[in-house]
Amino acid sequence: MEIMKRPILGITMGDPAGNGPEITVKALSKSEIYKECRPLVIGDAKVMQKATKIVKMENIKINPVTRVEDAKFEHGTIDVYHLELIDMDNLVMGKISSMAGEAAFQCVKKVIELAMAGEIDGTVTNALNKEAINFAGHHYPGHTEIFAEFTGTQKYTMMLAYKDLRVVHVSTHVSLREACDDVKKQRVLDIIRIANQTCKNLGITEPKVGVAGLNPHSSENGMFGTEEKDEIIPAIEEAKAEGITIDGPVSPDSIFPQARGGWYDIVVCMYHDQGHIPLKLLGFVYDKRKGGWDTVEGVNVTLGLPIIRTSVDHGTGFDHAGDGSANELSLVNAIEYAIALSKYSVKK
Repeated sequence: MEIMKRPILGITMGDPAGNGPEITVKALSKSEIYKECRPLVIGDAKVMQKATKIVKMENIKINPVTRVEDAKFEHGTIDVYHLELIDMDNLVMGKISSMAGEAAFQCVKKVIELAMAGEIDGTVTNALNKEAINFAGHHYPGHTEIFAEFTGTQKYTMMLAYKDLRVVHVSTHVSLREACDDVKKQRVLDIIRIANQTCKNLGITEPKVGVAGLNPHSSENGMFGTEEKDEIIPAIEEAKAEGITIDGPVSPDSIFPQARGGWYDIVVCMYHDQGHIPLKLLGFVYDKRKGGWDTVEGVNVTLGLPIIRTSVDHGTGFDHAGDGSANELSLVNAIEYAIALSKYSVKK
């Protein structure tokens, strides 16, 4: 891909006390990334310099910039949109702090600003710690809600993807009781529409959407609840009338094996864990003999925004932060997804 057609992706460093800087260096050490995009890390250059030492890749140069146009976008050099955020003498790896939380929040805010201004083509986020950003005075449940507020978005959802298995959520960071109450026809219909369009944006010309039920066995015709009859089925019928190829509500304990086998291109889930558990069961592989994660794959995408946002599908890894063992596969997945989505909006 010619350099000017490669999308510019803003990659936040995440919580500086966590694994974000380390996996960013590892991911951007791969020459193939630079063949498909122009990555720009949003963060603190001092933190990124330390990360090269932690992962023993001190041959990689850190290039601090204060303007996107000053970035080199060359393999072997990591361009960092430098924000003076961290006092390195007071940064403790693996520990929650307001300083680290503030830094992570400011990186997210800046990457959104750059994307909204059209200076970059997409955003990729490393993990932040919810407790740390709240400790710093920013009261958000997570990235998704920050992006929604700063882009002025009302209708949005989270998509998780592991290879060809994709799930979207009617609700995410709320209690299970609230999640049940959030299953309303209009919300379900909005998510179905977003899911269908996202598949088209990924090049799936005729997507098939599967909708999970809320209750066991999708309520067995009302035996175990009325949400399917009252809210989910009416949304499905309206989606069908709009020409969307859709099936459901399918029993939640059956829909994911079917989707994994290729029957559905995307699954609409009713709440957070309904979608997260099957994705992480496949993408996260713990090796007891090694005493750590052998594989951490998957990507988190916020849908419905006016900008592209993908993310790693894991946390800050405070338990191993600073030892260089963090796995970069999820970040590589997120970068690849951002590249795929940006093909529809990249500057020419």
